[in-house]
Amino acid sequence: MAELWNSIILEPVLNSLIALCTMLADNFGLAIIVLTVIVRLALFPLTVRQTRSTKAMQSLQPKLQELQKKYGKNQQKLQQETMKLYKEAGINPLGCLWPMLIQLPIWIALYQSIMRALAATPENLLDLSRHLYSWTVVGQAVPLNENFLWLKLSQPDSFLILAILVGGTMWVQQKMVTAPPTDPRQQSMTQMTTLMMPLMFGMFTLSFPSGLALYWVVSNIIGIVIQYLVTGGWGYLTMPSVLKPVASQKIQPVKQKSEGASQKTPAIKQSEIAKRASEQSDVVKKAYGKKKGGPQ
Repeated sequence: MAELWNSIILEPVLNSLIALCTMLADNFGLAIIVLTVIVRLALFPLTVRQTRSTKAMQSLQPKLQELQKKYGKNQQKLQQETMKLYKEAGINPLGCLWPMLIQLPIWIALYQSIMRALAATPENLLDLSRHLYSWTVVGQAVPLNENFLWLKLSQPDSFLILAILVGGTMWVQQKMVTAPPTDPRQQSMTQMTTLMMPLMFGMFTLSFPSGLALYWVVSNIIGIVIQYLVTGGWGYLTMPSVLKPVASQKIQPVKQKSEGASQKTPAIKQSEIAKRASEQSDVVKKAYGKKKGGPQ
């Protein structure tokens, strides 16, 4: 099984990564970025499908919660109504899982390729040579140049910059697709989950080679861009559920003022009419007095 994995998935990815390094002036950091972009573009249709399926599933969460409250004691009826809801909405519950399962072997192979290519010891270098093709472009690149920007790609980032970038980009990506729960009891659990994964991967960055952390950062940024384009915005990162009540509160005083103005309008018109009527009556009285006093 291991030989099959190495020959079909691991070795093609590993040799492609080393060949890219030779083509990019022995810049292994740039080779990691380019290969990550190529893989993400190749898996773009699956990623889009997964993103849309996840968004559709989240849009049904309020209805699913209503079904759980209504048929919580009858699991068979709950499953029937849930499948009926999926069918009416045209959603496959496994639609967001299959693309992820297909991508998983490629991500593992890319991870192993970076780890093997950054052979820091003679034993690791000997193990690397067993998986290399007899390509001239591959043989010329080994051993690889591990210097990239301020990094040594075979060692963790001592400045903690990559750890912050890994955690920050992963948090943004999760926040964009994580809907705020309507149940207050689940709110703290959701917030903890959204924070724990980025913190955990940020801690991993402190012990893993920075070449792998560079791959994580680039992959997360591409994922954020894809989610932004597919969903048409920043998703739940802007917290629309919080902004809408605020907007409604701002509109209410305006309505009250307008209603108050409409109530005052008849009173203003009546006072103007009475004033004009009194002026007309004074004019009539003066005219009548002049006419009466004229013959006398």
